Amino acid sequence: MSTYINTAIKPFNATAYHNGKFVQVSDADLKGKWSVVFFYPADFTFVCPTELGDLADNYAEFKKLGVEIYSVSTDTHFTHKAWHDTSDTIQKIQYPMIGDPTGAITRNFGVMIEEAGLADRGTFVIDPQGIIQIVEINAGGIGRDALELLRKVKAAQYVASHPGEVCPAKWKEGDATLAPSLDLVGKI
Repeated sequence: MSTYINTAIKPFNATAYHNGKFVQVSDADLKGKWSVVFFYPADFTFVCPTELGDLADNYAEFKKLGVEIYSVSTDTHFTHKAWHDTSDTIQKIQYPMIGDPTGAITRNFGVMIEEAGLADRGTFVIDPQGIIQIVEINAGGIGRDALELLRKVKAAQYVASHPGEVCPAKWKEGDATLAPSLDLVGKI
């Protein structure tokens, strides 16, 4: 698999279910702000609602950072609405749920499981210029953690706004960062 880090997102147009309406979403909507594109295999499944519910529970924290979340599966926007209407967990979602029944967006991000027609558990953090800064792909049985994603988004935002500094392992907001230099080589 080739890396998507520091590459521009590819153009797309799709329909999403968002706050009781069907809305159009495109690559242009991801530009000008930080975004998380959160792929998952399918609606009405097992691990997926736990992940999407976790994101919903932490959505306000992402919004405080100016981050919009977009969940994407190869289901239709109609299926997203039906799931939203029937699941207490999914009813909490306030972010757009993009339908990708053709798999075009899923393929653009390189997370299509071709033989199944479903998306891998792919997470992409995209900066305001539309450049991918973080990629994480989990196996189907391994759920993701919204708080860890939030930590990574904060680190990406910090590094973007503080050129010449980097965030070490387990960095949390307010922790010390590093300024890479010859003086640090072999001393960490």
